[in-house]
Amino acid sequence: MADQALVVIDLQNDFCPGGALAVTGGDEIVPLVNDMIRRTDHVVLTQDWHPAGHSSFASSHPGAQPFTMIEMPYGQQTLWPDHCIQGSLGSDFHSGLAWTKAELVIRKGFRPDIDSYSAFFENDHTTPTGLGGYLRERGIDTVTLVGLATDFCVGFSALDAVSQGFKTTVRLDACRGIDLNGSLEAMLRRMRDAGVALEDHLSD
Repeated sequence: MADQALVVIDLQNDFCPGGALAVTGGDEIVPLVNDMIRRTDHVVLTQDWHPAGHSSFASSHPGAQPFTMIEMPYGQQTLWPDHCIQGSLGSDFHSGLAWTKAELVIRKGFRPDIDSYSAFFENDHTTPTGLGGYLRERGIDTVTLVGLATDFCVGFSALDAVSQGFKTTVRLDACRGIDLNGSLEAMLRRMRDAGVALEDHLSD
């Protein structure tokens, strides 16, 4: 297991029921994720970490509604409700998450003018978070991704992991999706086509 890492994506209050950008059933995965953390030597967490007034917030664009699309210098961007603002309760990890074992926390989305879905790159797909280099330097070549949300931050992280040469698995039973206008099925297809192993142990 020394060459494998578990990457827990954005298991934060704002993405769980009652949060500003709640993913349906987001808190249901916490016990399973905790069990996976206990059984994994190397654990990395990501944390959405936006400054107030972030450019991906609909509130930063007069007259714009959440979940609509706009064109940004780096491409198309979904506008979101204000969420995971630095230091807020919503940005904290879910209180039930056994996060203390994590050896690295990657904070993303902290640059005011660009959003960051992936654990590996900002949404311009060129600005690295440093995760790829960290894993390689530690001799880790295999990653399993869990967390929120399947069709955005988990999915884009998985696509980037494969493109960076990591053997990549997404445990679908330890993820939950937003499914915005069919985004969940579209991302599942993209991940399969890219060579991501999709596992669901609910049927085991």
